[in-house]
Amino acid sequence: MTEFCISARIEATGALPLSDTEALLAGLVRDTAGEPGCLSFEIRQDLDDPTQFVLWERWTSPEALEAHHAYPHTRKVIETGATRVVSFRKLAPIGAPARSPA
Repeated sequence: MTEFCISARIEATGALPLSDTEALLAGLVRDTAGEPGCLSFEIRQDLDDPTQFVLWERWTSPEALEAHHAYPHTRKVIETGATRVVSFRKLAPIGAPARSPA
């Protein structure tokens, strides 16, 4: 099976109280788990700086990830402005051929 994996670092913007941002992200994890094409979706919080989070995502395809961004639960998180993406990486198993930049 081909997998499309990403890792992203996000940070709380302060648009919402941190506890509300945490609840929003926990809901996103719960709701995303049932999406077609989602193999795993985790968000972890930095122990030293609780405003920082890391996402680990495994999808069956890039298209499944793209569809994820259109779901209402994902749109809700994005539209609150509670977080911003600091870095985003596409990942593959060690030794996998690199894709050409799009």
